[in-house]
Amino acid sequence: MKRGIFILLILSIFLTGCWNRRELNELGITLAVGIDKSDGEYIVSAQIVVPSEVSASGGMGKTPVTLIKGRGETVYEAIRKMTKETPRKMYPGHLRMLVLSESLAEEGIGDSLDVLSRDWELRSDFYVVVAKESTAEEILNVQTTLESIPANKMFNTLKISEENWAATVGVTLDQLIKDLRSEGKEAVLTGILTTGHRESGSSKQNVETITPSVTIQYDDLAIFKADKLVGWLTEDESRGYNGIINHVKNTVSSISCPEEGKASMELTSFKTDVKGKVINGRPEVDVNTKVEANVGALECSIDITKSESIEALEKILEKEMENTINNSIDSVQEKYETDIFGFGNAIHRSNPKEWKKMKKEWDQYFTELTVNVEVNAKIVKTGTVDNSVVELRKD
Repeated sequence: MKRGIFILLILSIFLTGCWNRRELNELGITLAVGIDKSDGEYIVSAQIVVPSEVSASGGMGKTPVTLIKGRGETVYEAIRKMTKETPRKMYPGHLRMLVLSESLAEEGIGDSLDVLSRDWELRSDFYVVVAKESTAEEILNVQTTLESIPANKMFNTLKISEENWAATVGVTLDQLIKDLRSEGKEAVLTGILTTGHRESGSSKQNVETITPSVTIQYDDLAIFKADKLVGWLTEDESRGYNGIINHVKNTVSSISCPEEGKASMELTSFKTDVKGKVINGRPEVDVNTKVEANVGALECSIDITKSESIEALEKILEKEMENTINNSIDSVQEKYETDIFGFGNAIHRSNPKEWKKMKKEWDQYFTELTVNVEVNAKIVKTGTVDNSVVELRKD
């Protein structure tokens, strides 16, 4: 009898109800958060779902999200002050996007991220981006087409872009914090901006026309030194960066034909191996890339049924890729002196003892670092038509 009572007491500990449960109608489901800073205070904007407008029964034709704001000396305080405006507590468990303003990024993002890194309700699979030439609030205040919820549009667009173009990169909070803490790799984030008349972006009329008066789109990559934004890469430099960090999944490259005209190549495989070494006390890095490509389009007179023509295109593609990668490295070394490529990590892996001597002065070593780039390209497929349509007509 006593044993049975003891078992019941033990089970009662594990079978208690959800003591910390919260009803759905008490929560403000937050899908995007923006952080700005003005006059020494943080301004936090939250894009929150309007439940009645996304329910299965249909809504009243109003906007599916609303934007609420809070202002405080810390991000945590600003979030809590949002309760003055909304009857629901902000719930970030389904967060898709975190937008940081350019001015905040230039000042430093470390303090802003602290509260988010400590929140146990946050998942780690949302993207972090920088609002270029605008505030985070302006980005979150734009109604979008195709996706009725702007946060979903931003998330899905970045995911598709990084998989098919290679000039953007989806960075999660965990990856960002890892890069900020790393001694051999600086952080990089994708930029996002608005185009058109910003003041009309929040109106529902913005999505009721074929051509919206204001849109949001992704731009080039923002590069950091420690936790501060120091500059922006161009589109080609962004593609070179992604090639070095082995983040190219699929993209298109336009190259010159052997004589005249252009050929569009679909890069279906892009694998890069970065190896560090120390020679006579000086660091050096080898960047070896293997590319597989398909002929996407031909706008030139070349007979791709011949092996020598394929080899000629492969050599041109190799040269183009090498130039893109080298230009990206040279630009960052000369302008920004910040190792966004992780070359310091490569030296650390190859020679931990030498890295220990260099790491405190790595920025200086990085600016003078010799990087040997080699690209090997192979054209795998040429399509269902041998030569260009123009050549077929001439025949």
